[in-house]
Amino acid sequence: MPRERGGGCWLLPALLLLLPPLCAPALAISVAAEDAKEQIEQLVSQESGKRGKSNQINIELQEIVFVIQSQSNSFHSKRAEDLERNILKQAEELGKVLQRYLPVYLLGKLLLGFGDKQELPRVLLIHQMDRHDGAWTILPLMQDFSASYGRNSSWIFFCEEDTRIQIVKLLETLRRFDKSKEWFLGKALYDEESTIIHHYAFAENPRVFKFPDFAAGWALSIPLVNKLANRLKSEPLKSDFTIDLKHEKGNGPHLTPVLEFCTDDLNSYKAVHCATLFSNFLPVCGDPVKKEDIFVAVKTCRKFHRDRIPIVKQTWEGEAALVEYYSDYAETSIPTIDLGVPNTERGHCGKTFAILERFLNHSSSKTPWLVIVDDDTLISIFRLRKLLSCYDPNEPVFLGERYGYGLGTGGYSYITGGGGMVFSRKAIQKLLASKCQCYSNDAPDDMVLGMCFSGLGIPITHCPLFHQARPMDYPKDYLAHQIPISFHKHWNIDPVKVYFTWLAPKMEDSFTEKEQRRIREDL
Repeated sequence: MPRERGGGCWLLPALLLLLPPLCAPALAISVAAEDAKEQIEQLVSQESGKRGKSNQINIELQEIVFVIQSQSNSFHSKRAEDLERNILKQAEELGKVLQRYLPVYLLGKLLLGFGDKQELPRVLLIHQMDRHDGAWTILPLMQDFSASYGRNSSWIFFCEEDTRIQIVKLLETLRRFDKSKEWFLGKALYDEESTIIHHYAFAENPRVFKFPDFAAGWALSIPLVNKLANRLKSEPLKSDFTIDLKHEKGNGPHLTPVLEFCTDDLNSYKAVHCATLFSNFLPVCGDPVKKEDIFVAVKTCRKFHRDRIPIVKQTWEGEAALVEYYSDYAETSIPTIDLGVPNTERGHCGKTFAILERFLNHSSSKTPWLVIVDDDTLISIFRLRKLLSCYDPNEPVFLGERYGYGLGTGGYSYITGGGGMVFSRKAIQKLLASKCQCYSNDAPDDMVLGMCFSGLGIPITHCPLFHQARPMDYPKDYLAHQIPISFHKHWNIDPVKVYFTWLAPKMEDSFTEKEQRRIREDL
């Protein structure tokens, strides 16, 4: 696939590498008001007794612009709005406590500068700013950030919809860094070995390149934002692939690791030291969807009938009620269905569109969801059923792991096929009614679908729990706060072992979270 070629936007180094992103693992956003209030009162009471050191609280909350990497799908937009309300509630509580503890003449010098009127920080939702399909990559918005906030702000703080922010601790953390200098702050990740999803970058020693874990939040100082914005004026974004935004290569500032940017759970013993927290449980919005509500289509071909299909049958096939195998050769022992589309070495667009038409015209109209996977995709249908409880099948939903093409020059986002593509019936109806189709049978199906949905104005929905590659291709710390739904490829691994270690339903019932993490690290 063309997506395996070299890098995305030139400047996304240890810098604006943002992961898309999003169906992020669920987290209850509401911070208990009394807990937040207690933290705030402790800080303010300590500082109010140090009148000579009152300038230590010199980061004004309204000088931080919070940017939530939100999505327009109704489930995700609501979660982002909940986080926005939580941030503003904490800020409001902080203002009240300050007014209670501090003399009026100090208020103007301290944290918020409220005076008689409390000013709340600005909170932006990416999907509401989206002027084109590439806003999730952040760089296209950099000049807007500079123009709007370059003179009256100190930091842009980015977070996912499931990041939990402890405002007081965040202020304490940012205070350590001189806001007049260029800073790129985050929780550092690195590759254990070079990997295809990162273009085999830094092959000699991949550990030297640190990139941020977006779930923990990350920050850019305004001087750096202004510098980037100016650079973009003279060096426009290139048209290329955006695969893993947090790692994309380029010439930019190095990441400064910040220990207080955490992906630990609220109940962790480390939480008291963290400015941000995260959680690794799967979103569940009600009863899991029924097995019969998900139709699974497996793309295969004759040459893989003997080695790949048996792996599917040994692993996840039993989790699904409705499965069909689509090939270039009908074999009753599996069985496979010949759609009349010749096999191609790559792309498979003709086969994928034939599957979409078959689902719409020949499956039960009561089946709301279609999942298309490769024959070397490892997937948990059990977890997918839980996840889909959060989505409305009456909306046009196209869900999976998001990649991008040409996003700096008006391109489009797409769901990469190897990790699995999930369609609501409504999305397929709109797609096929539009007459958007493959330009050849071997066109890249996932990219053509992205282009078609972009033309229809239907945004794709990103979920980082789907994976285009193997577990070994991702940093251990990144997978440690996930409950994955899929992985892809059988290269140099035992796919059965990978499935039963990472994806099988019994793992969730048989092992504690601590045991799961130990097993994953051993793998």
